[in-house]
Amino acid sequence: MRASLIQVAVDEGESVQDRRARVAALVRERRDSDLVVLPELWTTGAFAYDLFDTESEPLRGTTYDVMADAARDAGVWLHAGSIPERGSDGSLYNTSLLFSPSGGLAASYRKIHRFGFDKGEAVLMGAGQALVTAALPETVLGLATCYDLRFPELFRGLVDAGAETLVLSAGWPERRRSHWTLLAQARAVENQSFVLACGTAGTHAGVPQAGHSIVVDPWGEVLGEAGADEEVLTVDLDPAKVAQTREVFPALKDRQLGLTVPGGAV
Repeated sequence: MRASLIQVAVDEGESVQDRRARVAALVRERRDSDLVVLPELWTTGAFAYDLFDTESEPLRGTTYDVMADAARDAGVWLHAGSIPERGSDGSLYNTSLLFSPSGGLAASYRKIHRFGFDKGEAVLMGAGQALVTAALPETVLGLATCYDLRFPELFRGLVDAGAETLVLSAGWPERRRSHWTLLAQARAVENQSFVLACGTAGTHAGVPQAGHSIVVDPWGEVLGEAGADEEVLTVDLDPAKVAQTREVFPALKDRQLGLTVPGGAV
């Protein structure tokens, strides 16, 4: 299975409309890939909080239409990163879209862990409530977004739901880039899964982005890593390696659930 991570640069001088068209063209160039992944909130920038409201759109809005067409034209599974979704209840959500090669919506995921420590995304957007997996012909994807990477229980839940390849879209800041690489490898090792983590380049509202999108195998080996600038990282994966790793080193079978601490269950 060939996966391409498009590490989009967010330039504040480029309009959202122009960026949509440019990224769609990049997707169409990946016809030799099986799966293409885009970053988090690449239309606005993950730290451009003032744009979340003005550039919000319904799930099946402009970005949906443009990315569905690009997936169909390229004939790829497309994780189209995330958008600032305006839900039917009027609330904003950080929502990822996954399209099939026919251009149909295969899955959507509202980000569960919102970043900001009582400001920014944490107060502007609602929290998702559900883990999301999607079955591709070659593997089962588990979807996550940026700050989710710091919460291992989410990924355990995805593995329990059958995930073999963990796909993460992000707008991760440069100042914490060492955490990005470390956590991506940790999530791969502890869950014996592939991790495909796609970040952004450029600067979002004055916040330099880490770039360094990364693909990690179930043993924690880095199969490919991008640099700091806009780049397409393409890696060939063997999906069978997940089952092989879990059979050779069956650590997941030794999990101890239902442990207790004073005052209640863990």
